[in-house]
Amino acid sequence: MPQSFRRFCVVAVFCTAFFFAAWVSTAWIVAQDATEQTAADAPASTVTQAESADARESEQVTAKTKSSGFLAMLQAGGLIGYLIILLSLVAVTLMIEHALSIRHKILMPPVLIAEIQQTLSQGQLGVALQKCQENNSVLADVLAAGMSEYELGWPAMEKATEEALAEEASRLYRKIEYLNVIGNIAPMLGLLGTVVGMVFAFQNLADSEGYARAGDLAEGIYLALVTTVQGLVVAIPSLAAYSIFSNRVAFLMAETIFVAEQVLSPIKRSLLKRKV
Repeated sequence: MPQSFRRFCVVAVFCTAFFFAAWVSTAWIVAQDATEQTAADAPASTVTQAESADARESEQVTAKTKSSGFLAMLQAGGLIGYLIILLSLVAVTLMIEHALSIRHKILMPPVLIAEIQQTLSQGQLGVALQKCQENNSVLADVLAAGMSEYELGWPAMEKATEEALAEEASRLYRKIEYLNVIGNIAPMLGLLGTVVGMVFAFQNLADSEGYARAGDLAEGIYLALVTTVQGLVVAIPSLAAYSIFSNRVAFLMAETIFVAEQVLSPIKRSLLKRKV
């Protein structure tokens, strides 16, 4: 729907801008910390050549350790890590959009319920049907489907409302299914990054003919662990959000059919009396 698409675009732009601002600010903080740490750890005296080499290597390890914050983890993931980050942005955007659109007052507007009840109590079925067709909500579509079968009697109306409700429920379930997809893809990408990192680690080991130092293997192992963490960090909230929204859709659909039956009860009584 156009309104939902516009809402999704706005939320996506907001999340992207927020992530970019966080990335820039984190990069600036990490750069400042690295500069201060380098100045603080500068050697104060002259040592032998061997001791100086060891000191420089120690300082490099310390600098890497100090700068291994949030930004360093993002960069260490490489291309696979950036793909996982992209999935996280999409997941957050979907969560916000679903939280805004899958609500009681959006799917079942109280104003619409009051208007349709008042119109049907006055016997104006055509006006009620027109109002439902003009309204963009799940309840309006269900009521419109039922009222359009008025000439065929109450059983046909009841069947039409149930079919319309099933169609709307299917549409909402397909809408939230993307969170489930992200929740399953993210750990798979993390596993792919793990395999790639271990390949790099053993490649370094092979290039050194079995005499690789721990530092030579650390980069590949670090990549393996970082991508695994990134994949799980994205997957766990995505699957949790999917479960929450799935339960919410089920609850709201059950309430929708109940409200629809209550709204259409005047028509039901009139048709049953006519049949008798």
